[in-house]
Amino acid sequence: MTAFTGPFATRRLILQGAASVALLGLGNLPFTPARAAANDKYPEEAFKQKSEADAVKALYGKTAEPSDKVKLDAPEIAENGGVVPISVTTTLDKVTSISFFVAENPSALAASYKIPDGTIPSIANRLKMAKTTNVVAIVEADGKLYSATKEVKVTVGGCGG
Repeated sequence: MTAFTGPFATRRLILQGAASVALLGLGNLPFTPARAAANDKYPEEAFKQKSEADAVKALYGKTAEPSDKVKLDAPEIAENGGVVPISVTTTLDKVTSISFFVAENPSALAASYKIPDGTIPSIANRLKMAKTTNVVAIVEADGKLYSATKEVKVTVGGCGG
């Protein structure tokens, strides 16, 4: 076995020492697992609903009002319904959740996100869409629901059609 000497060996030892010190320093940080609040359960019933209205009711228990403060960005025509890019942003304050609904999918609720306090309310995703239909983004802010809707024309369905 040959011992390494010279400037490269010294540099290697310095880098190994620095990495060890950095890792030891991490041991002093207060890492604690995140705890979900009792009301942050997985919305299983909402994801089972076939109609958009039933899914909104199961998820939120109330209806949303259209708002120009919710900006839904989706293509007018999606060539492949298997990967439809969609995003939503809002200027509303105290946003607690953002959800996407696709009316003509086998399950109307496509995605739902909890937004932690202090987070910029902006979500981007790629959704599967069975066929041409409206996509609805619902933003929950300060206990009220706000929505934006856009029709997306799908040329090849992504839900088996």
